[in-house]
Amino acid sequence: MLRIGITGNIASGKSAAEDFIRDAGFKVYDTDKIAHEILENSKEVKQAFSNFDILSNGEIDRKKLAKIVFSDKKQLEKLEKIIHPEVKKEILKIFSLSGNEKAVFISVPQLFEAGFESLFDKIIFITAEKSLRLTRLMKRNNLTEEEALLRINAQQGEDKKTTQSDYIIENNSTPEVLQIRIRDFLNSIK
Repeated sequence: MLRIGITGNIASGKSAAEDFIRDAGFKVYDTDKIAHEILENSKEVKQAFSNFDILSNGEIDRKKLAKIVFSDKKQLEKLEKIIHPEVKKEILKIFSLSGNEKAVFISVPQLFEAGFESLFDKIIFITAEKSLRLTRLMKRNNLTEEEALLRINAQQGEDKKTTQSDYIIENNSTPEVLQIRIRDFLNSIK
């Protein structure tokens, strides 16, 4: 089984790439969804951020938490120290349950930040120009430019990540062009 990680900085087009890979008949798992599920049930996060207003109706409010962690790097690191080990456990569980698959794709937005490189046989990096990602993020998440820039700047730059990736797929154009590039990649691994 080929273990393939999909990554890229925020609003680069990972979700669209995942959809195209899924449409081609491959299983694709999204660690953002896994992390959200972990966060929903995390007593540890509630405790670690008990000095902040992160709850709504007794549950963790992701928007409130995001404002805190994307404006304070130490708080982001504190959150990641809780969430990343749990995400890693889930990735390993997916691999152990996917033995008959030819390839398993797992989207990991924080793949390099979390140090998950060794979990994968191949890494695909979806890249897009920062100005384009900024526009996409503001539109997608209904954020101000300042809020979007805080999220973009909270991630490592693309330069180092591209040198550590096996495949770089540029997404500065249309969804159709991205789909063609994904199809070319999938043909290369068959």
